[in-house]
Formats: sequence, structure tokens, C-alpha cells
Amino acid sequence: MKDCNQCGKCCIKYSDGGLSATQDEIDWWEIFRPNIARYVSEGEIWVDPESGQALKRCPWLQSSTNASNKTIYSCQIYHDRPDDCRHYPSHIDEMVRDDCEMLEPKDLQNPKQAQRNLDIIMLDSRPSLK
Repeated sequence: MKDCNQCGKCCIKYSDGGLSATQDEIDWWEIFRPNIARYVSEGEIWVDPESGQALKRCPWLQSSTNASNKTIYSCQIYHDRPDDCRHYPSHIDEMVRDDCEMLEPKDLQNPKQAQRNLDIIMLDSRPSLK
């Protein structure tokens, strides 16, 4: 399994209404990160604070160009992102479905080992699936 190359596929796919935040996360943002809380409405995240309409893309997803002239993505609230983002990916099947660029042919040939590797990589980001 390769390191994340910041292709942004996961963020782009799930930021269009596919993410949620817990009430604890929302409460924390309201106290400590009101700039994030501005984009929450009635428990839904990534809502335009002006229009009240759901955004088509996460407002915290930033794109830039690297030295190879490839677009890469980063999260402006990475350390305060919702658990939905923090815990992704949780399973190799998700990565396959989402065309994750971290996967290598050997991961597809041995998905159980790939899952073990993923669990190790994600140990600090999400609870273990065991």
C-alpha cells in the first residue's frame, strides 16, 4: 500500500452530503472553532452560512499544484476534521469502490493482508476494526 498522494478523491466524493459530524464535534466547533461551526446548520455539515444551502464540496478542501504540476488536495481543518473524515478509509472495499490511489496490485491480490496494513496505517486515526 502506497502513502496517500493527496489525490482528493475521497474528500471530493464524500463532501457532497456524504459526511456527518457528531453533536459533540459540533458543540466543540461552536466553542473552539466558530469558523467551522458557521458551516453547520441543524446538525448538517458543510452548509453555506449565507444561503443555508448544502455545499457541493467541503469548504475546507484546498487544492494546489505540486512541483510535478499535479493537483493535490489538503484539508484546512485537518486536526479538527469530523470523525467521518478522520476514520476514512476503514476498509479495503471502500478504497476499491472509491478508486483510492493508495492501493497497489498486491493489495488487491491479498485483501486480508492489505486490510491488516491499512489498520496499522490508520491506527492513530480511527478505532481498530478488531
